Amino acid sequence: MKRSQAQIIREYGPFPGVDAVHGVTYDGRQVWIAVGQKLLALDPDSGATPRAIDVAANAGTAFDGKHLYQIADGRIQKIDPASGQVLSTIPAPGAGEDSGLAWAEGSLWVGAYRDRKIHQVDPETGRVLRTIESDRYVTGVTWVDGELWHGTWENGASELRQVDARTGDVLQSVEMPAGIGVSGLESDGAGRFFCGGGDSGKVRAVQRPGAAPAA
Repeated sequence: MKRSQAQIIREYGPFPGVDAVHGVTYDGRQVWIAVGQKLLALDPDSGATPRAIDVAANAGTAFDGKHLYQIADGRIQKIDPASGQVLSTIPAPGAGEDSGLAWAEGSLWVGAYRDRKIHQVDPETGRVLRTIESDRYVTGVTWVDGELWHGTWENGASELRQVDARTGDVLQSVEMPAGIGVSGLESDGAGRFFCGGGDSGKVRAVQRPGAAPAA
């Protein structure tokens, strides 16, 4: 297993009125962050937050190229980002312990925090298609270039981990600095991971190992 230390490129926040950052996703232009009772749009270049959607948002967030998905209170909401309307909901698999959320291969991928699992879920029905076991608490989840990554936050330590999507084996670990936790996790599809910072109220951009440095 490869091990490295996280290279933090930039910090955003804390943001006015935001006590904690939970889920994080990226729509190709802006980062969406779940902050409890709303989703905030964050411009990753300027750091501005020009828009909010009023929706329960206390865990993972994902984007499928057209819609946002947001975990809240044991369910996954499908949201029209233009109107902010909740279009449908499905049950979340973790019985209220759901954490991260990602979209890949036509499925939702849901982190189950204390269960130390990642579930692949049918986005129409909520049916669990398969489950990947972890040996650490699972926070954020993301896919990039065919690689499955998840965040951990346990006993005061956080990592970003690339895991084998078939076996759950850890392929590489990127250790965050002491005192910095990872709640949500998302890739920009290139050289950056966006990491929710939990009750710090911050979002951090971290260099993805092996990728070209972010501009």
